[in-house]
Amino acid sequence: MIRTRRGRVLSITDERPGITELLVECEGAEFRAVNYDRLTGRPEPGDNVILNTTAVHKALGTGGYHFVIANYSSPDRDTAEPGHIMKLRYTPLQVKVLAAEEEESPISERIRETNSLEGMPVVIGGLHSHLGPFAAALSEIRPGLRLVYLMTDGAALPLAFSRTVDELRARDLLAATVTCGHAFGGDFEAVNAYSGLLTARALGADVVIVAMGPGIVGTGTRFGHTGVEQGQMINAVASLDGRPVVIPRITFADKRPRHQGISHHTLTALRYVTLAPADIAIPVLPEEQQQQVLDQVDQFELRTRHRVVVKDGSAALAGMARHGLRVTSMGRGVDQIPEFFLAAGAAASLTVGMLSGSHTTTGPS
Repeated sequence: MIRTRRGRVLSITDERPGITELLVECEGAEFRAVNYDRLTGRPEPGDNVILNTTAVHKALGTGGYHFVIANYSSPDRDTAEPGHIMKLRYTPLQVKVLAAEEEESPISERIRETNSLEGMPVVIGGLHSHLGPFAAALSEIRPGLRLVYLMTDGAALPLAFSRTVDELRARDLLAATVTCGHAFGGDFEAVNAYSGLLTARALGADVVIVAMGPGIVGTGTRFGHTGVEQGQMINAVASLDGRPVVIPRITFADKRPRHQGISHHTLTALRYVTLAPADIAIPVLPEEQQQQVLDQVDQFELRTRHRVVVKDGSAALAGMARHGLRVTSMGRGVDQIPEFFLAAGAAASLTVGMLSGSHTTTGPS
């Protein structure tokens, strides 16, 4: 299940809050490695470490890096922070956090008083790479809105792994972050997605965007992927009286037929997982691509379950350019898959329409 090797830190190549990227020597070769400072302390060149080398060894999608499990040049760690909730429970790296719901939390009273989203728009992305273009587009269309990111545990668990979050914070495009389930490292921690949504509301969010961290899991089967959480989150938002808005995963560059047009991840979540209607933002696209996407909408009978709205998504491209955001999805950028980013922009346009009252949610389209 896990392949471990000893290694030695050669140099520090990058640092962000909570994470240090390294060059390490392991098995006679040099590799990139990731150290989560809250788990294993801050490393120094020359330190001897234990590395999880599984992903690189297997050339997996989560490959490219080894991960530091322990630093035996500096083995002792203390935790002085308050809190009693464990994430990564019953693993050697279980993490103690202060959950927003706990009595010791500075917002515990607000959490207890918040039991509804009160019609707040909650945008649900299919991939982590929807976060950046959506935040940029929202700021482009209506600056000053308070956007909170709720990160689920469907992919990477440490929020620190996200370069996008770091960039959005630096540009004041995110007001706060909440990590729920076993995801950790947000400004606030939540036990589950429901309390995570309510935490975002208690923080004064105008809009919440929900998405997993970097690195989706997929098997090529209808239900064997973590993209199904998009449907589950629609259900959660609806049950808490929020207004779910969906960013569909759209691309025409992926050679796999199941990801052509609207990805089967999105289609499965919307057709088979959702129990409540949502607003699906479809971007304006070139004629042939537009028709392919709308044909998929009809083939999967999405109009009988949801409200399908076609919107201009160009604010995502303009906002990303304005803020100098360089976001990729599956290694492809705006030039290769503009449709992917336009979908996030369309969701931002739809969301602002909800807030201004120009878009109503009256039933399936």
